[in-house]
Amino acid sequence: MAFLDSLNIAGSGLTATRLRMDVISENIANASTTRTESGGPYRRQMVVYQSVKNQSFQQLLNSNVINAKSTSKGGVKVQEIVEDQSDFTPVYNPSHPDADENGYVMMPNVNPIQEMIDMMAATRAYDLNLSAVNAIKSMASKALEIGR
Repeated sequence: MAFLDSLNIAGSGLTATRLRMDVISENIANASTTRTESGGPYRRQMVVYQSVKNQSFQQLLNSNVINAKSTSKGGVKVQEIVEDQSDFTPVYNPSHPDADENGYVMMPNVNPIQEMIDMMAATRAYDLNLSAVNAIKSMASKALEIGR
């Protein structure tokens, strides 16, 4: 049924967005971590999304116009979590245990303001996917009422 496909698409968006929010939370929590298990400062992580169906919008539209009963399923998934390779920020703090011989500590490449903006965008995307799920549930309920 088409509405179940829509539910799966919105559900995949919820799952992917929740993982993105988890990664952003981890970035914020480690914004001042100067030493990790690998030895250096914490590196900011970013989520890379991928379409479940690797077609352009035009290709998807054409296939559904030609074949009205197309069972094309879509959605989104997390392809990978990558590390931001931007430079660390040197901060002068000679009393810090991780300071080099010149008194500088390399701080993570996490910008808390950028992370908060990313979190707001992810929260908005989550809310929109949740609204889609609720609309699908409402439509299914109304369809069942018509059958009575």
